[in-house]
Amino acid sequence: MSIRTIMIFPEFQNMEVIDGIRNKYDPLAQLVRPHITLVFPFENETSDEEIKDILNKRLQNVKPFKIVMNGISMQEDSFGNYLFLDIKTGADDICAIHKVLYENEFKQFDLGFGYKPHMTIGKLQTVDELKIAYKELENMDDTFTAIVNKISVEMIGKNEESIIVIEKQL
Repeated sequence: MSIRTIMIFPEFQNMEVIDGIRNKYDPLAQLVRPHITLVFPFENETSDEEIKDILNKRLQNVKPFKIVMNGISMQEDSFGNYLFLDIKTGADDICAIHKVLYENEFKQFDLGFGYKPHMTIGKLQTVDELKIAYKELENMDDTFTAIVNKISVEMIGKNEESIIVIEKQL
């Protein structure tokens, strides 16, 4: 049984800015491309083919949409100390996809947390490190724009690497 995640991998013209930040602050930077998580890591017996069928059924009316990301926020919770790149346009579309998946076939994996779409660009060991990193980045004014035209399913490999197993075109 493998651990999988459902995500969006936006393709920005200025991706090197995000990559630079992630290389400094995100331990997963070399293992998974910059992404927006729709369904957090889950493990079950469902085959990739069945997941593909679920995505085709649940997302049949979802059309490609624009996202604009700008601004940094931080979050401290039981999972860690995070830096997020905020979504300014497209969050409603992303929330709708997240909701339809968690309300149906992925309901058993819903941990009941509120969902705020974002891109993780850092995970720090301590709150102090988080605050220092946030202070360094809080005035970053870069804007990242992309058209989301596919949803991807990754399998997390035994070395934590991302292996794309499904790409659903919108």
